[in-house]
Amino acid sequence: MGSSVTRRTLLRSIGVAGGAGVMFESMRALGLVASPEALAVPDYRAPRPGDLAAGKRGKRVVILGAGIAGLATAYELGKAGYRCTILEAKTRIGGRNWTVRAGTTETDLDGHTQTARFSREESSYLNAGPARLPQSHITLDYCRELGVPLETFLNANANALIYNEATGVAPQQYRTAKADMYGYVSELLAKAVDQGALDQQLSATDKDALLTFLGGFGAIGGKASGYAYTGTSRRGYAVEPGAADQPGVVLGPPPSLSQVLASQVGRYFSFEFGYDQAMTMLQPVGGMDALPLALYRAIGKDTVRLGAEVVRLTDTADGVEVVHRDTRGRQTVERADFCVATLPPHLMAKVPSNLDPAVTAALRFPRPSPVGKIGLEYRRRWWEEDERIYGGITETDLDLAHIWYPSAGFHGRRGVVVGYYNTGANAQLYGDLPPAERTKRALAQGVKIHGEKYRAELASAFSVAWHRTPFIEGGWVGWPSRTSGEYALLNRPAGHVYFAGDWLSYFIAWQAGAFDSARHVVTNLHERVLAEG
Repeated sequence: MGSSVTRRTLLRSIGVAGGAGVMFESMRALGLVASPEALAVPDYRAPRPGDLAAGKRGKRVVILGAGIAGLATAYELGKAGYRCTILEAKTRIGGRNWTVRAGTTETDLDGHTQTARFSREESSYLNAGPARLPQSHITLDYCRELGVPLETFLNANANALIYNEATGVAPQQYRTAKADMYGYVSELLAKAVDQGALDQQLSATDKDALLTFLGGFGAIGGKASGYAYTGTSRRGYAVEPGAADQPGVVLGPPPSLSQVLASQVGRYFSFEFGYDQAMTMLQPVGGMDALPLALYRAIGKDTVRLGAEVVRLTDTADGVEVVHRDTRGRQTVERADFCVATLPPHLMAKVPSNLDPAVTAALRFPRPSPVGKIGLEYRRRWWEEDERIYGGITETDLDLAHIWYPSAGFHGRRGVVVGYYNTGANAQLYGDLPPAERTKRALAQGVKIHGEKYRAELASAFSVAWHRTPFIEGGWVGWPSRTSGEYALLNRPAGHVYFAGDWLSYFIAWQAGAFDSARHVVTNLHERVLAEG
């Protein structure tokens, strides 16, 4: 072949000769697509029973916190025979993996006590913390290994709504807003291409291909119409198609380009392109706490001591000493060879210890984020019956931010809607209110979208302000910098003390981060024990 042969010509020739499969492999060889190795989860070798000699099988590890990171650490170390004890200050396991059901009671840092009055239907629950699982996350591997059944979580729904109060535009279906935005963007780009504005970037073949794509992507007309977007059935129907002489009435006509841009709906579309937000997502059947409960059963209930608040940590010459206090105020000393601390860093920094001051300062470095959620149980599933919304999320510019519709229990008697899931200043605003006032405010905002039934048909509510929740005090943390030394320091042991949690990963606020961090610590601790002979 001559040197003038381009990669495109080469690949076209390969495709003709060998088919699409051969062409795909050729593209991989040229570095044009990611290889399976680049996409795969890094290898992890779990500790095994035969790894440790008889004298080491009894190594003791005390773990601070029975959230996902703490439970996973005990689970993985237990495979090799380590004797683990988890100390958990709260009277439940799971940490931020918390599913609220009928009878759940919680008192926040302001002294507000709530008891959930949800019905006892299987699908009447609120996942107050994590609520969805991306397909790419290691969390699914643990669900498989532990036998946790999964079902689909509907992260995006064309029938869900978008509402921007600031623009004065009425709530509209996600499909309608998306059709209009994509349609007008396609029209503008097609006109630019046709008028030669991109001739320096596109060959004649490329232009034809791009115009064909835009025609389908935006449902626009052809050259004769000036590539105009005039709206199609993608926007939805004012009257649904039916039998005999009922062809249906397409919703329309669409608003003008200026009106669509002014509505600001386009800012909501990008979330579904996020690597960790792409459909299809999943959830455990019956509530997210099925995962920590499965870990709890696997490690043995005797491994976990609930109501055990850590009040002092001492790194000694040959191990650790942890003083903890039970709910009656009695103190106990736990001695072990190692400690794995999985408490939120801002809380771990407050535990008196003899750790290097640089370590304590590093624990104070990440910033906790206010996060809030409310579960609203309704006497009937009006979002399905009246509005044909089955799962998905309504996006708003209101202080409630998002409204989530349940992805389970379809056609059931009742259901729990997430009436707000907000962060930052909005979460702080709601968290400063007593629970009854949070509910009142959330209902007043939701009425703007769904009408008076949003308030009138409410049966009960339960809200959580994570930054006001004892022994957690934040939805997650953010790092002002990962390169200033603190992040690296805490990913290394401090004597016999290790740290783990989603905050020590690049999957902050996801359970996958907690699992990955736990595996990192388990690997390092296990290798240390093997190396010490």
